Amino acid sequence: MPLKPPHCDTQVLHADDALRHDSALSPPITYAATFAAADAAEFAAMAGQPQHARYYTRYGNPLHERVARVVADLEGAESGLCFASGMGAISAAVLSHVRAGDHVVAQSSHYMGTSKLLTELLPRLGVQVSQVDLTDTAAVLAAVRSNTRLVHLETPVNPTLALCDIAAICAGAKARAPSVVVSVDNTFASPINQRPLSLGADIVLHSATKYLGGHHDLTAGVLLSSAERCRVIWGDAITLGATLSPMDAWLLLRGLRTLAVRVRQINANAMAVATFLQDHPGVERVFYPGLPSHPQHALACQQMTGFGGVIAVWLRSDYAGTAAFVARLKLFTQAVSLGGVDSLAVHAAAMWAGTLNDEQMRQANVQPNAVRLSIGLEAAPDLCADLAQALDGSAN
Repeated sequence: MPLKPPHCDTQVLHADDALRHDSALSPPITYAATFAAADAAEFAAMAGQPQHARYYTRYGNPLHERVARVVADLEGAESGLCFASGMGAISAAVLSHVRAGDHVVAQSSHYMGTSKLLTELLPRLGVQVSQVDLTDTAAVLAAVRSNTRLVHLETPVNPTLALCDIAAICAGAKARAPSVVVSVDNTFASPINQRPLSLGADIVLHSATKYLGGHHDLTAGVLLSSAERCRVIWGDAITLGATLSPMDAWLLLRGLRTLAVRVRQINANAMAVATFLQDHPGVERVFYPGLPSHPQHALACQQMTGFGGVIAVWLRSDYAGTAAFVARLKLFTQAVSLGGVDSLAVHAAAMWAGTLNDEQMRQANVQPNAVRLSIGLEAAPDLCADLAQALDGSAN
């Protein structure tokens, strides 16, 4: 009788078992820039296969292969590629699919680095970009043209936690332009909470700096897709050179071993915190996909199995009052990023100022009273107590 596909808890521990080549339970860190070949035939073969290359670490490293195997299994993908950052992965995915004269459909709100890639770099290369409201599926599909090569999605989106309907957009976009490729940044959800490939996406991307690594101690990116698409993207990736270091790859693999249990606890903590905040008189509005008050809660329940650890909060305050609230927090560290074991808080308008202009801030719905919370593994009652004292201070 065939075994059922393993649970994600088992995948994170055993998906790369076939790539173990010695008895060490913790894999060795292969600090080698170059690899030897037995003869010319092996040398040629080594140089031509993505990730599995034993040629030069920019082409691949044993730890890259193991990381890619684990995340690919979690996402239900054939193959994967590792990068030095999430932006390295996104840039390789986008640039390998477009050329001058092509068109890209994207959201009006994205991670800051993605926004700059779409609005500044691509136009310089002769690529047209249409940005639309991701929550309006009809508008996204109406933007698809005959020369649209790529539709890039990010859901939930940073920093407002708005969602797009992955399945509807994938089906509709491919009906309008059969050759279109749909990529999804799945960083905020993680593969524990959402699997875009099962909903029709072609490429899934992660800033592995966040949930996949989980400890605020590495910078990395991962791309998942079909084996053939990864081979094509890899050809451009080795030219772009966003190579993940062996040490960060080792740290990432270690972080992945606890991904499932971390994300489940973070999901539970975030739901408790979001529920507390929505009932507090000092809070104007809470955005969290797991709350029935979220405008797309039904969609979240449909395409997600958990709702993640990021909460967007609008306080009943102004810019100065919001900055003071964040400063009063004691368990939450005032820092960027998300998805780690420690809870973080950031005044969204302060974080985005200097990166986005006023119009871009408006489009991204970044309000002066907005705070983004990344919930970690502290006890939920302690986090709620910290938020309560900071909110009560703002009312005095």
